[in-house]
Amino acid sequence: MKPRITLAETTLPDGSQLQLQEHDERRYLIVHGQQICGPATRASEDELAKLAANPFRPARQPKIWLVGLGLGNMLEAIIRELPQKRATYTVAENRLELTEWNDEFFPNTPLKDPRVILESDVGPGALNKQSGMLHAILIHVDSAPLGSRQKLLVNDKRWVSATFEALQPGGLLAIASTQKMPHLSRNLEKEGYEVIEHLVPSSPMAKKPRLLPIWLARKSRDLA
Repeated sequence: MKPRITLAETTLPDGSQLQLQEHDERRYLIVHGQQICGPATRASEDELAKLAANPFRPARQPKIWLVGLGLGNMLEAIIRELPQKRATYTVAENRLELTEWNDEFFPNTPLKDPRVILESDVGPGALNKQSGMLHAILIHVDSAPLGSRQKLLVNDKRWVSATFEALQPGGLLAIASTQKMPHLSRNLEKEGYEVIEHLVPSSPMAKKPRLLPIWLARKSRDLA
């Protein structure tokens, strides 16, 4: 049996350890012994990017905001889906160690793409500067940074309101998770979003995969 190797680790603001581990040539982000990014999230990250990108394939300059870098999978996926030369992909990530780990341990990290912009403010403040400019905002709840008071950003009313104002009419807030979030659709609708929930397989190769939720929250074009 191949050993599990800890390549790097850091202490998060709440005192827990975030570790980058490798096992059998696969890499994971681990917190409290639980995988928050890696093979368990890869399929939903890819599907999230496909669903979020679909309406904006004709756009000449898609402006995409990603919350959380993780292992770079979601960033790589959205660049693949929306490869326009004049696109911009902003990654909001306040755990600076993750950018260092991506640079050190992933030679082909998408962070090297000149269209990628790093933003250290993951809260509503940075989004407030994007008023009506963004095509899509992508977040995987498991690997995304936490907001104020260690709260999930998608459960922070101020943050959700800021996403709505930052999007263009017709823009999408796309959310993935490995767990059900029963009140999320209702909370998004209260902010003015039109919400559709998808279920996607956790692994395309598994015979009986878990079904993981993805929420597509659309800012209506008709805001009158």
